[in-house]
Amino acid sequence: MSSYQLGIALGFLIPPVLVPNVEDMEKLAYHISIMFFMTAGVATALFILVVIVFKEKPPYPPSRAQALIQSRPAEEYSYVQSILRLLRNANFVLLMVTYGLNTGCFYSLSTLLNRMVIHHYPKEEVNAGRIGLTIVLSGMAGALISGLWLDRTKTYKQTTLVVYVMSLLGMVVYTFTLNLGHLWVVFVTAGVLGFFMTGYLPLGFEFAAELTYPESEGTSSGLLNVSAQIFGIAFTISQGQIIDHFGTKAGNLFLCSFLLLGSIMTAFIKADLRRQQANVENEHTKAMPEACTAPIVLEESKL
Repeated sequence: MSSYQLGIALGFLIPPVLVPNVEDMEKLAYHISIMFFMTAGVATALFILVVIVFKEKPPYPPSRAQALIQSRPAEEYSYVQSILRLLRNANFVLLMVTYGLNTGCFYSLSTLLNRMVIHHYPKEEVNAGRIGLTIVLSGMAGALISGLWLDRTKTYKQTTLVVYVMSLLGMVVYTFTLNLGHLWVVFVTAGVLGFFMTGYLPLGFEFAAELTYPESEGTSSGLLNVSAQIFGIAFTISQGQIIDHFGTKAGNLFLCSFLLLGSIMTAFIKADLRRQQANVENEHTKAMPEACTAPIVLEESKL
């Protein structure tokens, strides 16, 4: 997840530097082609590394769910049946929709950020990219802190709900401060927004793994990404049209309304932490033989 966010951060930072705002269309096309050739080169190098370096699977299962799947005969596992079971899980479906709403808002905001910033701050293309970088870097910090908090407290629903509500509040503050005329205020509010909105992304995956155990985490995370892409496309197109007709504030309020809906829906998700329950049962099972053998040792010591 951190490498994914780092890629987004570079996407905000590098294009405004490589493609300056010039009137000459030939120069603009030249700079864009340079950027695309660089992207193609990096993508090709990564493809070669994947083919050469990556193995089919790790030597040991990365999780308990994967261990259970690998212990079954291959013919007993059905990817389609796994998806159908997930779609019958009401808590996961709620999470899938709320994750899509939050991440879709992030995708829309990221896509239209340059347009919104330049509308209020002309000739600030480079700073628009830096604002996007600030959003992602603060989100990486948020993801790290929330992950450490989850590992310590195991409060998956509470943490997810708090971060969701804070994303809503951050979006509201960003909406009403964007046009104040002070670019440093936009940096601050965008950083706070990114801390919670981008920091929410790994929380969704972890919460989904808890709700769907023992299903494969790859299947649940795949469905979350599908939801995010669908809502991201819909929100980007819709917000773009709203900005065209009603301005940036109306477009951002459009996203705020869906973050509010997502916050309400998140409150209805039941914290059915199946993976944690399985871990507790496993520890209890391991402790049982030790408890049974303890009296025997005691009797032997008396003899």
